[in-house]
Amino acid sequence: MAGAESSPLITSRADLIEAMARGAKPKSDWRIGTEHEKHVYRKDPLRPVQYEGEDGIAALLEGIRQRTGWHYFYDKENPIGLRNDGPVGGISLEPGGQFELSGAPHETIHGSARELRSHLEDCRAVGGPLNIHFLGLGVTPVWSVAELRRMPKSRYGIMTPYMDKVGTLGTSMMYRSATVQANLDFSDEADMVKKLRVSLALQPIVTALFANSPFVDGKPSGYLSFRSHIWLNTDRARTGMLPFAFEDGFGFDRYAEHALDVPMYFVIRDKQYVNVAGESFRAFLKGELPQLPGEKPTVKDWEDHLSTLFPEVRLKQFLEMRGADMGDEAHVNALPAIWVGLLYDDGALEAAWREIRDWTVAEMAQLRNDVPVRAIHTPFRGGDVAQVARRVVDIAREGLKRRGLGEEVFLAPLDETLALNKTPAERWLDRYNGAWGGDVTRVFDEAEI
Repeated sequence: MAGAESSPLITSRADLIEAMARGAKPKSDWRIGTEHEKHVYRKDPLRPVQYEGEDGIAALLEGIRQRTGWHYFYDKENPIGLRNDGPVGGISLEPGGQFELSGAPHETIHGSARELRSHLEDCRAVGGPLNIHFLGLGVTPVWSVAELRRMPKSRYGIMTPYMDKVGTLGTSMMYRSATVQANLDFSDEADMVKKLRVSLALQPIVTALFANSPFVDGKPSGYLSFRSHIWLNTDRARTGMLPFAFEDGFGFDRYAEHALDVPMYFVIRDKQYVNVAGESFRAFLKGELPQLPGEKPTVKDWEDHLSTLFPEVRLKQFLEMRGADMGDEAHVNALPAIWVGLLYDDGALEAAWREIRDWTVAEMAQLRNDVPVRAIHTPFRGGDVAQVARRVVDIAREGLKRRGLGEEVFLAPLDETLALNKTPAERWLDRYNGAWGGDVTRVFDEAEI
């Protein structure tokens, strides 16, 4: 990453707003981006994978580099990911070695699904001979944070000790969790506001549908989405449901105001990470950052800071849907499907808005707090989340049908969950309590992706 010299200095409030607002684009240019993280592990004996060694994660990166022709990017001397020369996309490493694909922008979910299939083929072809396997669960079911070695990325060295100061499970978020995320566009500020409000309100419903992390430390956790529970105990300053987004007058400026109040993690100078954890971006704007006295931030510094906010829906130059546990290939494809269906068709967006427009901020907060435990069985307004989820999936289906691309087929895993009235997590628990005889390690074979 570049330092201050490659980006203009922030000279006004407008620069803060423009860093988000310039993402606006006409509907014809809207795209779909999907990101997902996979846990990595070895078999016989079952154990985590280290970065180093001729059969470590660095070797996995090298094999995929040779297979794809993608090129490395580095943290100091260490390769920490791959970039594609074509449309923006790449592979990166999460703190505990979770292997992440940040997909390129696609016009259709079919394109995103093809990219996913190709990536998984690469991972299996290269990983197999190295005894590296990939797990599609929201939380690693066996290992503690202490058993997972940190990947050689400077930002993680800054974040790890800070997490212990601001929450109880922040390091579990970093080292033990895995998600799938959909990134979607907006046309202007008003469109952003409506989409952000709808997606924030419905994020707990999606969390419930995708609940897929019932195990931790080798046993049932008591949660259907332990990953979602982790986020409730990570860092309240930079996570959550953004209640201010539902206030009159919300827009880019109000989100910028919120972001200014979120403590910083780092600043990058000369490709080196400067630890400013807990410092104020407002002080930085005045040239009063203790670690960089007299220096003022660039637009790139602000964009880096925006990327360290972790709300349920994150606003950058697009909207990031952050509520879902990682799952199998079908569920990775289902995540962009439900959000494209809801947000990219005007009729569906309006129907989704009607579904949530009289929900109170308190109700949404309660939903967010409750769904990690009971998922689709969480009580809500005299019924349960499953009833809401059925309506929401049907709205998404109609939105996808109106796109006329056959993308509604990707909703099949959600239809199965609703037909069975059991989340993926509950189906794993049924196996654990039945055929597995209480042996959680069986999930490593059955949830291998």
